[in-house]
Amino acid sequence: MSCFNLPQDKCFQQFIALNPEDFIYPNDRSEHYTIIEISMFEGRNDTHKKQLIKTIFHHIEHQCGISPQDIEITLFETPRSHWGIRGQSADELKLNYVVHLE
Repeated sequence: MSCFNLPQDKCFQQFIALNPEDFIYPNDRSEHYTIIEISMFEGRNDTHKKQLIKTIFHHIEHQCGISPQDIEITLFETPRSHWGIRGQSADELKLNYVVHLE
């Protein structure tokens, strides 16, 4: 939230749990291997996106004890016109935060 200067209520999570026998990961990773995918509106600059990735690695390592070697992060950016929120296209919504940070 801090990397993009977003309000605290703009963070949503979805967790997909797998049974151990269904959890396949690369040989050079441990059973702590975690994939993080972040969907967001396009418009943030590379500096802010890199800071977000660095911050996530740092917090997971220091708060959860999981090595960055076991973390994979992907940012997916889409135009606001490709999102539907509260019954309308997101590009028609009045946001209480700034998306274009460049």
